[in-house]
Amino acid sequence: MIGAMTERRIRVLIAKPGLDGHDRGAKVLARGLRDEGFEVVYTGLRQTPEMIASAALQEDVDVVGLSILSGAHMTLVPRVCRALRDEGLGDVLVTAGGIIPDDDVPALREAGVDRVFGPGTTIGEVAEYLRANVRPRETA
Repeated sequence: MIGAMTERRIRVLIAKPGLDGHDRGAKVLARGLRDEGFEVVYTGLRQTPEMIASAALQEDVDVVGLSILSGAHMTLVPRVCRALRDEGLGDVLVTAGGIIPDDDVPALREAGVDRVFGPGTTIGEVAEYLRANVRPRETA
């Protein structure tokens, strides 16, 4: 299985769900992950959960990284996870980052988020986590 993942670069979709207009962190992460050797797609601002799931399907990604600073993470992130499952993408690794209180992390994990990265997380830490935890995608 490891050989299968080394044949193609890990594909990551970085998305900004909801009305959050602060995307500097998402852009820095996208560029940093590219520099680390990942293929990265950034969807831009103000994406609905359904738009994010559709983009993940179209781009055949291994990871969906959600950047959220608006405080709406308890509403939007579970909706994104549901939309991904509805698209048949339940095997995609989902991560979240931004301003997310520690008390909210268990509920987000229950909803389908594999890892929440808080402020101060380095690009290297994210890259290492993704490499260690991405699952080979089932191909149809």
